[in-house]
Amino acid sequence: MNQAMYSSSIPVFKQMLNSLQVILSKAEDHAAAKNIDANVFLQARLSPDMFSLTRQVQIAADFAKGVAGRLAGAELPEFADDEISFADLRGRIAKTLAFIDNLSPAQFEGAESREITLRPGTPKEKTLIGSAYLLSYGLPQFFFHVSTAYGILRHHGVELGKRDYMGQY
Repeated sequence: MNQAMYSSSIPVFKQMLNSLQVILSKAEDHAAAKNIDANVFLQARLSPDMFSLTRQVQIAADFAKGVAGRLAGAELPEFADDEISFADLRGRIAKTLAFIDNLSPAQFEGAESREITLRPGTPKEKTLIGSAYLLSYGLPQFFFHVSTAYGILRHHGVELGKRDYMGQY
């Protein structure tokens, strides 16, 4: 059985989502230690036209569950985008991890050639084969939002380093 699509996605999503959990905990601890309202961090952004930290985390989780689920041919759970605290964001990541943990390598059989349609029924509709979807679209999008969340917190004084970003591998 070819497990390249599984091993190129699930372990990567898990590593980075777990590191994002740690990063969020460090940010919450930093806010408490410095007597900073947590909303300062949760609503922070690198530029006025970028999404806030909260939205970056939501989107990163969505890409992990969406890419993994579509490649596995699984029904995707829906999340409400109603997180308002660090604990809520960690909970969303935990739900995402639980979903992808339940995907088996067998579900990814043939995923490299499976057709994935982005934004179906809209003028921006685009169909990719699974390997292009993962490597050229899904992973770059996921890493962008995880990196931006890290950058927002680092920019706002949370003591984070590359080891925090990389997590356990």
